[in-house]
Amino acid sequence: MSAPQPGILSPVPSHARFLEFVALPDCDTHAVLRDLAALSDCQNLVVGFGSGLIRTVGGTIAALHAFPAMSGTGCEVPSTQADIWCWVTGEDRGEVLHQGRQFAAAVSAAFRCVRAVDGFRYKSGLDLTGYEDGTENPEGEDAVEAAILQSAGPGLDGSSFVAVQQWLHDLDHFETLPREDTDNIIGRRLSDNVEFDGSPESAHVKRTAQESFEPEAFVLRRSMPWADDNGAGLYFTAFGKSFAAFEAQLKRMTGQEDGVVDGLFRFTRPITGGYYWCPPQVDGSLDLSALEI
Repeated sequence: MSAPQPGILSPVPSHARFLEFVALPDCDTHAVLRDLAALSDCQNLVVGFGSGLIRTVGGTIAALHAFPAMSGTGCEVPSTQADIWCWVTGEDRGEVLHQGRQFAAAVSAAFRCVRAVDGFRYKSGLDLTGYEDGTENPEGEDAVEAAILQSAGPGLDGSSFVAVQQWLHDLDHFETLPREDTDNIIGRRLSDNVEFDGSPESAHVKRTAQESFEPEAFVLRRSMPWADDNGAGLYFTAFGKSFAAFEAQLKRMTGQEDGVVDGLFRFTRPITGGYYWCPPQVDGSLDLSALEI
């Protein structure tokens, strides 16, 4: 019986590596996907496929499409869609590194890695700004309802759709802002993580309050901080049973509804964006039967 890839619903790990791959020209992508379907140890991996790759192998996943670029006043949301996305998770950074290398080797006959981002858990699950990340995330059955496709048929039940973005923070600028300003940007107090009355309409929690949409726009966030020689920020990861909830939130954040842009754009911006379908598992292996693989 098919089940979700375990990492989707598991707690955020201590360490992770996010890998994105694009297909090489004139290579046998079918053969590589057949090899992936035969992998028997996927407990520390979450794997997703982009719409372009699905079309290339002759498959159809109805709700899957490329990440849409958006813009608003003073903000740009780019699309950097790839073909394969892999989230390697673990409690030991060295093991995560080696598992990522093994996955890259497994697909190297037809895919080239174009992006590798190392993520980590900061304190109790904070963003690098010090504010809590993932407040009011759905849990238990609510998480399954938000993130996992159900009653869609064999090969689809247990699958999920993931939206990923690498956000680059300007921490130097952020740290110059008065605490009142940063609390108003987020819409929660740094001191106790409590949402407060009187925050502006641009406050992030108001822009993305999941229950304020019609229909409600719940996603399961599994984001992690990242840092390297080029900067630092948040690797945003949101799983859903479709992309509808994430897109509703993103449109509101960029002011598509009312012209009000999310306060986050005062100190951070996304530099990547991709959509992927994460197939279910059967007996610990990826179930690619929906693609007839």
